[in-house]
Amino acid sequence: MSPDSEESHRKFKAKYGLPMTLLVDTDHAIAQAYGVWVEKNTFGVKRKGIARTTFIIDPEGKVAEVFEKVDPSGHGDAVASALERLRSGPAGR
Repeated sequence: MSPDSEESHRKFKAKYGLPMTLLVDTDHAIAQAYGVWVEKNTFGVKRKGIARTTFIIDPEGKVAEVFEKVDPSGHGDAVASALERLRSGPAGR
């Protein structure tokens, strides 16, 4: 999910062959609710933006795991491991 437009999401999804639905949050309501619409300081310029974060939501709709300050390189493996733990249930955690 990001504040980018639907068209931007369609292009990104097509470019990377993503099979999942990408959610649009152009008014930042969801980012604010999750606490990731924050003030950033880039080269002394303050602006609002997304704190890159991954939330894993369990089948009951509860946040099962949070990855903050995400670096995309290698992040997929960490998410895959977390999803596998979630699939395994309480015994797998």
